[in-house]
Amino acid sequence: MQVSNKHSIFTRLTRWLDSSLVPEVSAADANQKQVDWLRVLPFVLMHLACLSVIWVGWSAFAVGFAITLYVLRMFAVTGFYHRYFAHKAFRTSRFMQFLFAVLGATSVQRGPLWWASHHRHHHAYSDRDEDAHSPVRHGFFWSHLGWFLSNTHFATKHERVKDFTKFPELMFLDRFDVLVPIFFALSIYGFGSLLEAYAPELDTSGLQLLVWGFVVSTVVLYHATFSVNSLAHGWGNRRYATKDQSRNNLIIALFTLGEGWHNNHHHFPGSAKQGFYWWEIDLTFYGLKALEACGLIWDLRAVPKHIREAHQVEATL
Repeated sequence: MQVSNKHSIFTRLTRWLDSSLVPEVSAADANQKQVDWLRVLPFVLMHLACLSVIWVGWSAFAVGFAITLYVLRMFAVTGFYHRYFAHKAFRTSRFMQFLFAVLGATSVQRGPLWWASHHRHHHAYSDRDEDAHSPVRHGFFWSHLGWFLSNTHFATKHERVKDFTKFPELMFLDRFDVLVPIFFALSIYGFGSLLEAYAPELDTSGLQLLVWGFVVSTVVLYHATFSVNSLAHGWGNRRYATKDQSRNNLIIALFTLGEGWHNNHHHFPGSAKQGFYWWEIDLTFYGLKALEACGLIWDLRAVPKHIREAHQVEATL
């Protein structure tokens, strides 16, 4: 990979705050899969910051807090960024739509429209050359994380999410996608500082909670999410004869709250339930059903029986 030198350092750094400053990418740049390492420095530093657990130590509360935030934010990614914004697998109010977008943004995986637009592009060209994160076409590393670190895929594909670009609040979140993660991290630090002062028996602190609850939790969340792109197109079994190499994988499904039923998903992407059969654990769907019971969402789309039972091949690899 090569680093682009076509833009000033100031402009490249400003993209940390304002994603509307889209880099110019030539066809040659796209083919070379260039990464602007200066711009993606925060992503690299986030991983290095995990080493700070050596200095801040650990506590049962901090580890439990990290696990809790991992689960909540994974649900935000799978239930809202993916099944709602990318596939419109259920309906909700405008207020809840915005709240779901904010919750999804705490995962530090860019804005809701960026996420949904690139995912819709993936489904349009799954495992073809145009698919940015196909391990079949581009290899494991690029499909796992290289693609979104590149200038080529920095911009939101607004033409693919016209149904959501009419909402200015979503456009704002998408443009300034760093604001929610910053506020989220500061809130965690503040919460930990309060616990240090008023609940010392928990043996935690602002810095310890920041490292475990934000840094470690986010990095694990990253790679669990990315595994659906890189691993679920080559590891597992194929129930359906889709045109791509998507696979069903129980292990990935457990870590991603149901996203591992990836061959099911590519067979019928619009379903709110990706575990098509009762034995296929889909924790995201169970959470969505709970929200439906509370009246917060409605019209969860189901896979029709005739589609669920069609084109089954049961080829295991």
